[in-house]
Amino acid sequence: MPDNLIFEKSVPDREGFTLPECDVPVRELTALLPKNMIRSRPAALPEISEPEVVRHYIHLSTKNHHVDKGFYPLGSCTMKYNPKINEKLARLPGFADIHPFQPEKTVDGALRLMTGLAGYLAVITGMDGISLQPAAGAHGEIAGIKIIRSYHESKGNPRKTIILPDSAHGTNPASASISGYRTVQIKSRDNGLVDLDELKKQMNNEVAGFMLTNPNTLGLFEVQVEEIARVIHDAGALLYMDGANLNALLGIVRPGDMGFDIVHMNLHKTFSTPHGGGGPGSGPIGVKEKLVPFLPKPVIQRDQDRFFYEWNPDSIGKLQTFWGNFAVMVRAYVYIRMQGSRGLQEISRNAILNANYLMRRLEQAFFLPHKQHHMHEFVLSGVYQKKNGIKTLDMAKRLLDFGFHAPTVYFPLIVPEAMMIEPTESESLETLDKFARIMIQIAKEAEENPELLKEAPCTTPVSRLDEGLAARDLDVNYYRK
Repeated sequence: MPDNLIFEKSVPDREGFTLPECDVPVRELTALLPKNMIRSRPAALPEISEPEVVRHYIHLSTKNHHVDKGFYPLGSCTMKYNPKINEKLARLPGFADIHPFQPEKTVDGALRLMTGLAGYLAVITGMDGISLQPAAGAHGEIAGIKIIRSYHESKGNPRKTIILPDSAHGTNPASASISGYRTVQIKSRDNGLVDLDELKKQMNNEVAGFMLTNPNTLGLFEVQVEEIARVIHDAGALLYMDGANLNALLGIVRPGDMGFDIVHMNLHKTFSTPHGGGGPGSGPIGVKEKLVPFLPKPVIQRDQDRFFYEWNPDSIGKLQTFWGNFAVMVRAYVYIRMQGSRGLQEISRNAILNANYLMRRLEQAFFLPHKQHHMHEFVLSGVYQKKNGIKTLDMAKRLLDFGFHAPTVYFPLIVPEAMMIEPTESESLETLDKFARIMIQIAKEAEENPELLKEAPCTTPVSRLDEGLAARDLDVNYYRK
């Protein structure tokens, strides 16, 4: 039986809060507000006591899947455990209670932390300049493409084309197109890596840049990356790295040393800040020296012990209202400081170990399109199971019955019936073994009892939804009758 909505639990005149007296006289307040902004009747909010509010939302929270509750093997998302010390320090009053409109001298600690974080990210990525302003990964991509355009405009030719491999994140061509570029896609070779010969054929003086994910979305390291960089740079173009996931690279290899000119990175993935509930994210961008003048403004600068904003006239401009998602930056800064250089390297080594261990456990039950060792993630295919009428979606839904979130499905598009799995470094051997056993069991069920999978999930509070209808016919409001 479905739970009652909180509106349906409402009882007239029941309260669970006390608001402080308004320090602005109501007459003055109403005089300042436009008439159409003043309510003619009270808001139709639920009237309910504090204990009932708490119980309602605690009850709902037990129905959600989250990283504190169970394994979250979403490929390309890096759903790792978020250490609680990050949360504790992000809530310090000196961080939580400041306002972006405050004068620089009153937020020296915040500016110092942001400068420190940018410095760490520069070292980790091998870049010369960092902007913390982008709000998420795709926002960082937009910034990177705009920097590419500004750089070429400064040379007298903005150029027309951005090249991408067919294994690119879907946001890559979107970011390039939104920024006014034509996109050209090149196919991967049979080994899942960039076809260097095809890339060379596409190069000309109208190519502005090449967007590459490394490791790519198949979980494979682009071993030709230095040769790719030479091809791009010889044509006067720039090499952009989609660094949405750096979890396989920390302390092992740096984008700047591989030849990349620009990289964006997601603090809400590699650097352990929460994003399972939809945000907020943070997508800082790093650039090499020749591109530093084009970074989003303002950039934080330091003059001895004074920190201040610098508004560079060559900048691509401002990306959002303020300076970035600051609380996310605090969490990432704490995470980096707690780990240290050796700890960061161990994170990547363990992430790689976990992914390859799990891949070898599963390669007999599912089709593995690329047999070589992978990095932090790998892609299986459900083509074996599809012969029995079972789709990858069916297996993903069945996983929910065992308390596991499904992996990323149907991406990358170059693998049919794809299951993109990333265990991260924070999962134990016991968790990996349990996940492997359940996956193998599901593969067996696909042969012996396929109808069970088609009906899954069977034990969750809500059964299988019509996701297409949900996307087309949103119903997010409750109207009290």
